[in-house]
Amino acid sequence: MPMRDRSFPLRRDAALLPILQFAMRTGAPGRAGSRLSILVYHRVHRRPDPLFPGEVDADRFERQMQWIGSIFNVLPLDDALKRLSSNALPPLPACITFDDGYADNLEVAVPILQRHGLTATFFISAGYVDGGRMWNDTIIESVRATSENKLDLAQLGLGILSMATLADRRAAIRTLVSDQKYRAPAERADRCAAIADAARVTPPTDLMLRTDQIVQLHRSGMGIGAHTMTHPILACLPPDEAKREISDSRDVLERIVGERIALFAYPNGKPGADYGAPHVEMVRALGFDAALSTAWGVATKATDRYQLPRFTPWDRSPARFVLRLGQNLFNPVHSVPI
Repeated sequence: MPMRDRSFPLRRDAALLPILQFAMRTGAPGRAGSRLSILVYHRVHRRPDPLFPGEVDADRFERQMQWIGSIFNVLPLDDALKRLSSNALPPLPACITFDDGYADNLEVAVPILQRHGLTATFFISAGYVDGGRMWNDTIIESVRATSENKLDLAQLGLGILSMATLADRRAAIRTLVSDQKYRAPAERADRCAAIADAARVTPPTDLMLRTDQIVQLHRSGMGIGAHTMTHPILACLPPDEAKREISDSRDVLERIVGERIALFAYPNGKPGADYGAPHVEMVRALGFDAALSTAWGVATKATDRYQLPRFTPWDRSPARFVLRLGQNLFNPVHSVPI
């Protein structure tokens, strides 16, 4: 099969970038270096995923890094936060972050980042290192791999879900993930295991980073941050358990990389729904330098360092992608109601 020629779209995108760059630099509100854009990613698939056609794959991520690198001054997150505090950021500063700790972050995303001279910080759920699996991936991979035409989940109060078409499977994943997300971790694990049993599937154990891969990430110059042990919704946990999830993840990662872990990202990250003021105080008291949410907007010097906003456009065209980032610049976050 002949290789697909990707050069034309990239050349076409590149031709638009100087125009977009000029528009961003001249249209950014206030001093263009006073507002820090922090982007958040999760997985970067090697190729498009039929179950999730909107998710980022290698080709799409390559283009996005080209657009971002051509318009923004991309900095390591820890360096950017120091510069933000001292009003020393360059024009249009940005940081790239990843949540959860998927193996494809190293295998697929990092080579692309390096090709474009970019860096990122990876927030890792330490309890899944070396063969663990995120609870939602138990659901996703069970639905993906099942040969059953229907899943009988009546024992979970979910009835019978069709597996006949890709659309049915996508709908089933949405239903199942939504139903499990805010349950207690032990109950959630049991229910996900029951879903895998009903699907007659043994889900994969190689989706997440291994210890040696985290070391490789760190040695390549990428940042490492904590993201709890098992990615619970902190607001659903007793306080002592929530604190343990946060502190233990930091301790595990510090042992792996041999350095202090100074940054934290809240699982799911919605202020007031996924974490609250007590969790912000926990992170502060545990000695982290900063923590990240998934509230949209950009950080300023006045932004609470323990509730930094993050955002990533989902658009496929360079114009829409960059314009949405531009719109986000008009949304400075000083404090977040929780």
